[in-house]
Amino acid sequence: MKLRTRRGGGRPTIADVARLAGVGAITVSRALREPERVSENLRQQIQRAVDELGYVPDHNARALASARAEVFGVLVPSLTNNVFAEVVRGIYDSLSDSPFRVQLANTHYSGLEEERLLQLFLSQRPAALIVSGIDQTASARKLLEDAGCPVVQIMETGPDPVDMMVGFSHLEGGRAATEHLIESGCRRIGFLGARMDPRSQRRLAGYRAAMEAAGLFDPRLVTTTPVPSSVTLGRDLFRDALAKIPSLDGVFCNNDDLALGVLFECHRAAIAVPQTISICGFNDLDMMQVAFPSVTSIRTHRYEIGRQAVAMAMEAIGGSWPQDRVIDLGFELRRRESTDRRH
Repeated sequence: MKLRTRRGGGRPTIADVARLAGVGAITVSRALREPERVSENLRQQIQRAVDELGYVPDHNARALASARAEVFGVLVPSLTNNVFAEVVRGIYDSLSDSPFRVQLANTHYSGLEEERLLQLFLSQRPAALIVSGIDQTASARKLLEDAGCPVVQIMETGPDPVDMMVGFSHLEGGRAATEHLIESGCRRIGFLGARMDPRSQRRLAGYRAAMEAAGLFDPRLVTTTPVPSSVTLGRDLFRDALAKIPSLDGVFCNNDDLALGVLFECHRAAIAVPQTISICGFNDLDMMQVAFPSVTSIRTHRYEIGRQAVAMAMEAIGGSWPQDRVIDLGFELRRRESTDRRH
């Protein structure tokens, strides 16, 4: 059989097989190492590429590849946001008694910066990669698929993981928060959102789904901005929302910073919480519990997400890929005084 010549010459590599088969290098590696973990159709697709290229696994190269740096590359969109600080703490704590170190980078919510950092990390041959979110650019996703090491996407769940994934549904979290406000008796419920990255957009989609199901949706109830979140911004967005609809009786805030801004503005303007307006945040940072009145919020398991991501990567490094590639840790609605209208 005539073998297809590899561009640039030399023996075919696993990356060549992946390109020809139209899959990621991780998938090819798994199919060759653990064929029972891959569907029959995909296995045949990869085998055809192997046969056409005449690919033969290089055991010496495999041994060399196993000598990766004892580093976990971790990419998060912010180092100052408490949400990601908790995740990173879970990662560091989980690796504290291991030989692995953490190399941490901030993408600043930029897809292009994420691509640049991935190229840098991959040049250093990390043992594993942990990346935030599921909305990578096509180039970043290709880099992850060809990484040759375990990859864990965190903070969300979705139908198409690069390799492994642990998080929760932002859409369902937004829906749950809004349904709670409706059940509490609110009818004119505003949505306040800042930055509006893909996770924020999914929370907004959950809000809208709940409002439409109840026949309550009005586009004027939605007030958003691409500006980064802050308590001050929460105050300003709330003022804008009231200017549009003075009869607001509930507010679902995209995060807890905004919710605190709403609460402080209610105090300043003598708007009774929750009697006149109810407030719900998202993430349930510590300050929600000690605010006055205490603020209802969606509790996300950020520390556990960090720990679970490390556990999944370590299992894969050990040669035993996790049975569940996507783990949904869910969320909790923490009901507090800001939505309790019984009194």
